[in-house]
Amino acid sequence: MEFDPETDEDADSEADARRSERTSRRTDGREDAAADVTPATAEPNTASTTATPAAENEATATEIAAGATETDTAVTFDRDGLRAGFLKTIPVALGIGGYGIAFGILADQAGLSVAEAALMSATVVAGASQIVAVELWADPIPIAAVLVTTFAINLRYSLMGAALQPWFKRLSATKVYGSLFVMADENWALTMRSLKSNTGYGAFLLGSGIAVWLAWVGATIVGSVAGGVIGDPTTYGFDFILTAVFLSLAAELWEGQSSLLPWTVSLATALITAELVPGRWYILLGGLAAATVEVIRRGE
Repeated sequence: MEFDPETDEDADSEADARRSERTSRRTDGREDAAADVTPATAEPNTASTTATPAAENEATATEIAAGATETDTAVTFDRDGLRAGFLKTIPVALGIGGYGIAFGILADQAGLSVAEAALMSATVVAGASQIVAVELWADPIPIAAVLVTTFAINLRYSLMGAALQPWFKRLSATKVYGSLFVMADENWALTMRSLKSNTGYGAFLLGSGIAVWLAWVGATIVGSVAGGVIGDPTTYGFDFILTAVFLSLAAELWEGQSSLLPWTVSLATALITAELVPGRWYILLGGLAAATVEVIRRGE
């Protein structure tokens, strides 16, 4: 056989080309397989990535809702609350003024000067205990009897102050105690109504208390000056004024059947205590009985 160098070189080139083509096909096959596997393996990661924003959105929504609740229950101490409390209490303050006239007359009959009666009203700001103190006034003054009786009457303010604590705990001590100084039964009831309505008026008690204080002191002066002319205040029905004021406040605070049980227990306790215990302890014990009923009922 005759050897042809060119033919052999062509044959070798074709063989090399075929080997390269087979190698290329194997490589492409491996790459295609890898490409087919990659999405399947990557799919869990994609789902994880997708779930993360959803979780973040849910957390954000929870934070926003919490922030909205915080805003709804936030208590501010500003001029708006002060003005609202003052204006809301003017009608009630007029009724308190009538009661203040009765106190001024009694103070005059007990021998207190106009200045002494006005000073007492300005610093004590507690109608029931002031009237009891004046009724017990004598020469010499029965200091122990006056202190014990007024203490029993004014203990109710501890219950009233405790009721304000959920809102007032956000205020400074100066704002709280400055407001509590002018707290009376009437403006306390109006303040509770305002705060339960989520107005956020932390200064409502102070504004309403200023209205009460002005009416109380002013009426005391009027009653003390006119005491000698008017004589017995019961002749003109001044003794019923405070009862009328409290009845109107009770109607405002009535919340339907939920109020029936504590009010009934309080009334029954007060009536029984008034018959069995001397002094004004029925005021405190009636309030404590109602508070106990509410604690038991809400704890269930």
